[in-house]
This record gives sequence, structure tokens and C-alpha cells, in this order.
Amino acid sequence: MFGTSGVRGPVGEDVTADLALDVGRALATDGAETVVVGRDARDSGRMLVRALVAGLTECGADAIDVGVEATPTVARAVAREGADAGVVVTASHNPAPDNGIKLWTESGRAFGDERNDRITKIVEAESFDLAAADAIGAVEERDVVTGGDARRLHERALRESVSLPDDLSVVVDLGNGVGRVTADALHAAGCDVETLNGQRDGRFPGRPSEPTAANCETACEVVAATDADLGVVHDGDADRMMAIDERGRFVAGDALLALFARREAGPDDRVAVPVDTSLLVADALAEVGAEVTYTPVGDAYVAAEAEKSDVAFGGEPSGAWIWPDRTPCPDGPLAACVLTALVGAEGSLAALVDDLPEYPIRRDSVRTDSKRATVERVAELAGEEFDDVSTLDGIRVETDAGWFLVRASGTEPLVRITAEARGEDDAADLFETARELVERAGETA
Repeated sequence: MFGTSGVRGPVGEDVTADLALDVGRALATDGAETVVVGRDARDSGRMLVRALVAGLTECGADAIDVGVEATPTVARAVAREGADAGVVVTASHNPAPDNGIKLWTESGRAFGDERNDRITKIVEAESFDLAAADAIGAVEERDVVTGGDARRLHERALRESVSLPDDLSVVVDLGNGVGRVTADALHAAGCDVETLNGQRDGRFPGRPSEPTAANCETACEVVAATDADLGVVHDGDADRMMAIDERGRFVAGDALLALFARREAGPDDRVAVPVDTSLLVADALAEVGAEVTYTPVGDAYVAAEAEKSDVAFGGEPSGAWIWPDRTPCPDGPLAACVLTALVGAEGSLAALVDDLPEYPIRRDSVRTDSKRATVERVAELAGEEFDDVSTLDGIRVETDAGWFLVRASGTEPLVRITAEARGEDDAADLFETARELVERAGETA
């Protein structure tokens, strides 16, 4: 039922009021007594939150509804409120017809596989612990959490944890989502802030929600045409943040990850990254005596690894950034503030990016109706032919020249192939090696 980012899919098909009701029931049955609830700007969220809260209270849990806020705003409120869990009704960067449900622990970290599996089993067995009439939970619908609204407290936390410059010009593309806290924090610090797509609208009329280079062309043009020092862009629920340099160039996620990682890590530190992360990050960390530690793809896995004491930072090239000493959830507004501070200190995001090497990377997919069996067979073949093979998430093979990764798609009948090296010829050779392994595996899968 749960993927790497909670339950997510088309409303009325995969995501329904019945599902939300049952997840609420299951969360309370599993022991949550007080639950913070929030949602993104999609209209379907109203219906789903009502159903989820009904399930929580039906099984005796109290609900604190903080309204329409960014995912990191809600996740931070869970710990601050002393609640047992949190729920954000969001499909994050997915298209407008989708919605979803993501669960958060008492610390504000996304549920891991074990807790998601417990909720799934309760839902599938319909083994709900329904409360008696005199034990129904209470609902508090409010815009305040511990003396102030959740967004204002998030903004205060951002300004207290990041020393923001007061002389920068920043374009903030909110993508019609709920990340206004970023603009608020930068403006309060004295930055000159220009917002794009600032009207909250879950149909995402300004641009598609996912903050990719193709979707953010207008923001890039605005940054290039003005005296802005940088641009930051969010997805619909603002757990992601991507960036644009002062020349109007969209900054690749691996480059951002390298810049953040090098800034946060020191000698003997580790940085948690997913298995599809570029060599760029490992090389950047080697310069400061730190190293990467790989996780399966998904911010929940990165966050779990980031809880370890020697992990200074965690991130995904897709735009999820985690500072474990500040909050265990991916926090796009925090990332925007940290990046603005970095540009204020260093002077130019373009110069920082240009200072990083560029490595050739190849990606493709092979369509197959037996993707799982094919990947399992690739693991067997790779184990016979290579010394450094990881099966943490798919099959990642490390060589002196670079690496390749073979993974089954989580949503389509595809096997995905990625290869990267420090030179074009090596990248091409590694990619062909990976493709040949997939083809051979497919013949016997």
C-alpha cells in the first residue's frame, strides 16, 4: 500500500475517502493518541482530511488540524506539539489529479517500512480498535500550534537556524503550492524577494508541480532578466527545493547535493545519499575528508540513515534535503535559506556550480513484463563478473572507471539503467555492459 513516499495515486482510484478513513483508524489502532494533520492545496485534500480525522477519532485518537501548510511545516509541528504521529495529505510533486497520505513519527521523520507495514496490515485485516461512544477522540481545528501558527513558527525556526544575508535578491517560484514560508523567512531577513506562482492553487495552473528544468523555464527567464542573485523553486508541498543561478541556469540536483554536502560535512563525517547519486558528490566529499553512504531511493531511507551520529547531512538529487541536527524531514524552505546564506557568503551560485566537475551520465529503460525476475538475474550475473556489487536497491556495480545501476521501476513495467564515469568513453562502456547484462538476464528470467 505504501511506496517510498507514502500512499500516492489518482483520487477516486488509488486514493479514496475509504482509504483515508482506514489509515486514520489504523494509525489510532496502532497506538497514536494525538495526531497532527495538515494538507497541501489540492481540493481533494479537504475530503481526504475529513475522512482521515474521522478514522482517527473513531478509534479514540485526538486530531490537531493545522490546515493547508507545507509538508515540513506540518512535520515540524508534530515534535513541537508532542504528538505521537503526523499525517500530511499530499501528492507532493505529482500532477493535480493525484493525492496521497504520508505519515510522520513523533520526531517528524517519515515512517519507515516497518511502521508503514504495520499500518498496512491493520488496514488489510480491518482489525480496527473502535472506541466506545464516550471515548471518541477530539478534533481541534486551528491555525495555532504552541502559541503561534505553524507557518510562523517554521519561519522563526528558519531564521534562528540560518544566518541569512540582508542584501540579496531572490526569486521564489512557489509553483502554486504551499511553500510561502520560504518567501516570508527571506523577506523578514531583509532579502529582496520576488515570488512567482504565489497564488495557492492545487490545480497548479502556473506550471507542473515537479520542479524540473523543463517545468521551471519561466523562473529561469525571470532570474536571467533581472538582477536576482539566485532563484529557488518548490514543488506543491515544498518538501523539495531546486535552484537557479544568477545567469538563469537551472542547477542540477547532483550539483546542489555536492554543494550542500561539502558545506555540511567535515573529516570522518558521512553524507547519506541514494544509490543513483552522481560520483560528483563522492568526489566533493573526498576533498574535505568525508564520504558518502548509500541508501535505497526515497527520502525516508535517507532520513533513517541521517539519524546516525556520524551522518552530517542527507539528500536526494530530486530535491529532498535533510539537516538532521535541525529537523529529520526534507525541508525545502530550510534548503532555500541555507542556499541563500551560501550565496551570500560565497558571492555567486554560478561560480560555485562552475567549479564542480561534470561527469557524463547515461540513462535508459528496457520494457519487460518480468522486471523483478530480470533484476534478480542481473544480480546473479553481476556477482559472478564484478567484485564491488551492491544490492541495496537494484544492483549498483562500482568499478575504477565509474558505476552503473540496474533497478526495476516502481510504477511501470521497466528496468531502468544508469551509468556514470569520469570520461565519455568509460560511461559509454559501462552503460553497454549494464544493457548487455539486462538483455542476458531477460532471456532467462
